[in-house]
Amino acid sequence: MSVSEHPEDVRPADEFANPHGHIRSFVLRQGRVSNAQLRYHAGMMDEIGVPYVAAPHDLATVFGRSAELAPKIIEIGFGMGETSAAIAAANPDKDYLGIEVHTPGVGSLCKLVAEGGLVNLRIVQHDAVEVLRDMIQPEALSGAHIFFPDPWPKARHHKRRLIQPPLVALLASRLTPGGYIHCATDWEEYAQQMLDVLSAEPLLENTAAGFAPRPDYRPLTKFEQRGLRLGHGVWDLVFRRK
Repeated sequence: MSVSEHPEDVRPADEFANPHGHIRSFVLRQGRVSNAQLRYHAGMMDEIGVPYVAAPHDLATVFGRSAELAPKIIEIGFGMGETSAAIAAANPDKDYLGIEVHTPGVGSLCKLVAEGGLVNLRIVQHDAVEVLRDMIQPEALSGAHIFFPDPWPKARHHKRRLIQPPLVALLASRLTPGGYIHCATDWEEYAQQMLDVLSAEPLLENTAAGFAPRPDYRPLTKFEQRGLRLGHGVWDLVFRRK
């Protein structure tokens, strides 16, 4: 049993249809949205939400400070947002843009932002591939976090996995030289695929001889702690833009 925050949810193939051509790595699940999540979503997204627009965005304008003053880091698929909020709170000198499609998670992170008074975190509720392609300018990012993406464990669903060569090439192009991609997964087979895909991208180089130790800035999630108690492994990968 995986401790991933995005468990597999098998749906008919047409639910992955995308008029823009790429295969989506997510399905919009009919999960329950709590009253608190709805309330914070409604009350906070006008303040910290960045609407998807198919046009490049100046992240300095979005956050109100330049990349020189505060490096810009994205997180793809932040789940319920606990890790995102913890990292942003511990690193006020950096700006974080979280990308998530599911309303319960967005509402949950809005609540954490409000409760923590976090001024260095913004949210885009949209497909991450389209956000990267259309809104993020080349060499605009100092880092990217992809923690415990849906592993799609069945072989016939591997094409749904987020970490694929086209996504990695696009993401690498959005990193400034020296910028990093940090992935983590609790599925060993997916970890090996991540390692192979990231290693094959010519713009990137591995910061470790294979898998990396967990960086101090990535806190242990409750799912990860439970998995470690049960003897499950977790694999981190940190690659840098050449």
